[in-house]
Parts: sequence; structure tokens; C-alpha cells
Amino acid sequence: MFPDDIQTLARQVIEAAVARGLTIATAESCTGGLVAGALTAIPGSSAVVERGFITYSNAAKTELLGVPADLIEAHGAVSEPVARAMAAGAVTRSSARVAVSVTGVAGPGGGSADKPVGLVHFGAVGPDGAFHVERRFGDMGREQVRLASVRVALGLLLDRIGA
Repeated sequence: MFPDDIQTLARQVIEAAVARGLTIATAESCTGGLVAGALTAIPGSSAVVERGFITYSNAAKTELLGVPADLIEAHGAVSEPVARAMAAGAVTRSSARVAVSVTGVAGPGGGSADKPVGLVHFGAVGPDGAFHVERRFGDMGREQVRLASVRVALGLLLDRIGA
């Protein structure tokens, strides 16, 4: 289902989380659950994947993850503060100790001069603190932006787990 490199990354995340006794949550917007899907495609993932939040709408980000509506209003859903709040909310609203969030513009439409198609913000939380990454993948097609985002998100999980 997923390309080999994503399957390899997902397997590394699961193995690292099992080895460290850490549980994982995902908070996804533009990837629509693909990060959680990649993780749960790995046998044994049920030992460490606690839950995934698909928060495509702004209301879902607020209701499910506790992202303040005024934060979204001030910075937009595709922003560093919202990505950080999504990841923090995933930990707060689950029993997971590690979380990753993804919010971006996958395209083909929806972009602007400030937030072009291919702009994706990631947040990650783990025992060693929180982290943010911004990527500008460019307008390489919706599927490719989403798959590239999954790769980055899995890499951030590995980093936060301490692999």
C-alpha cells in the first residue's frame, strides 16, 4: 500500500517505540490519516499506536485537539503555532507520550502567495520536548505532497522517540 521507504520508516518508528515503551498519537490534517495508516500497517503496531486524530477542519482542530480558535484565526490553520498546538493536544487528549502533527496545503488549489501549495507545518512532542518543522515541497501534486509529508512525520516521530 505504501512505498517501501515509508514502510521502512514506519517499521523503525514502531520498533523504537516498543523498545522504549512509548506510545504514539498522530494529529493529521492534510495527510488525512496517512501517517497513522502507515504506522498501523506494521504488524505489532497495536502495542504502541494509541490513536490518531484526523482534524481536517478548523472546528475539528479546536474540538478534538483543543487548538484555540483564536490561534487559528490569528495565524491560519497552516502555521507553526497551530502545528505545535495540534501535537501538544494529541498528547494531552490521549495517553500517548509521543505525537506528531501535520497541517498544510496539499493542492492542487487552496494555496496563496503566503501559503503556497506544498507548504506543510509539522509539530512533534516527546519526552525530550517539542519541535517544529516547516517544509515547502512545491506544487508537485497532491499525492506527492501527502506522501512527502508522511515521510517527514515518521522521521519526526523517530527523532522524538529518540531512535
